[in-house]
Amino acid sequence: NTIEFSGALHATIVKQVLLKNPSNYTLAYNVILVGRDAHDFSLPKGNTVTIPAGRQGFVNVEFTIRFLHPAEAVLLLISNKVDGIDGATMVFSLKAEVKSIEPLGIIRCRSPCYEL
Repeated sequence: NTIEFSGALHATIVKQVLLKNPSNYTLAYNVILVGRDAHDFSLPKGNTVTIPAGRQGFVNVEFTIRFLHPAEAVLLLISNKVDGIDGATMVFSLKAEVKSIEPLGIIRCRSPCYEL
C-alpha cells in the first residue's frame, strides 16, 4: 500500500493510517520510518500504538515539504507480543511530491543597479 503526501512547498501534511483489530486480544505495534528520506517524515503521536480487542487505532504520519524533489520512505509496523499474541507485520510506502509553490512573503526594496 502507498500513502501519498502532496501539497505546496513548505506545507505540512498529516495522514492517518487506520488499523483494525478484529481479534479477541490486544495488539501492540512499534512504528518505524526507514528509507532515503525517512528523516523528513515524523510520527507526532509517538512510535508505539496499542489496539484493544475488537477496536481500531490510528497511526499519524506527518510530512513537511522542504524540497522540490520527490521524497520516499517506508513505514513499518512491527508487532509486540501482548497477551501472548503477535500481530502481522505491516509495511506502507510513503511518497511525497510538490504540487505547487506559494511564496512565503514578498520583500520590496530599492537599490541602484550600478554605482561607480
